[in-house]
Amino acid sequence: MSLARVHNFSISLDGFATGEGLSREAPFGHAGERLHEWMFATRFWHEMTGGSGGTGGLDDAFARQFTPGIGAEIMGAGKFGYPGWHEDPEWKGWWGPNPPFHTPTFILTHHPRPSIEMEGGTTFHFLDVSPAEALETAREAAGGQDVRIGGGPTVIRDFLAAGLIDHLHVTVVPILLGRGVRLWDGLEDLEKGYEVEATSSPGGVTHVTFTRTGL
Repeated sequence: MSLARVHNFSISLDGFATGEGLSREAPFGHAGERLHEWMFATRFWHEMTGGSGGTGGLDDAFARQFTPGIGAEIMGAGKFGYPGWHEDPEWKGWWGPNPPFHTPTFILTHHPRPSIEMEGGTTFHFLDVSPAEALETAREAAGGQDVRIGGGPTVIRDFLAAGLIDHLHVTVVPILLGRGVRLWDGLEDLEKGYEVEATSSPGGVTHVTFTRTGL
């Protein structure tokens, strides 16, 4: 069976994966881009966004695991758009006409709408279902490849609580946000079902991976 994977998911030292005050102008609220600066600096990111340059090394190696073997993505309504996007029929996500997913992408929302076909192989589908049902649908669309659980923190927490994540890569960024949405709440003893490794990067972040025991 294909795996459910999380990659490049950044949190602060105090466990927040996004800030407070999300809006169309501030997708991560008061956190700004601070949680993701480590990734924006990598050669992987520069290549993915059509540029050149960027850093290699450990951060780049972790960032590159985002793509291989992925056949579909699941994300929450909060990753797809700003609060209230469902009232805007023209909203097609943050990423422009050619989003970086290049697979069927399933949006978990209480406000489903018709699917949207984008450039580059991404098609957004909108589902009002449980995590388990969404994963089953995404696996069918992935054609035997793995499914990436893209976030945000509430969606990843729900999938973890349901025992559905096989591999989780969290990047701990050395900042304190103090407020926002936390990842780990309610997941006591999560580590008991996983092999956990932590690797510190010269860039100042720590990459923590959780791989389901027995994989």
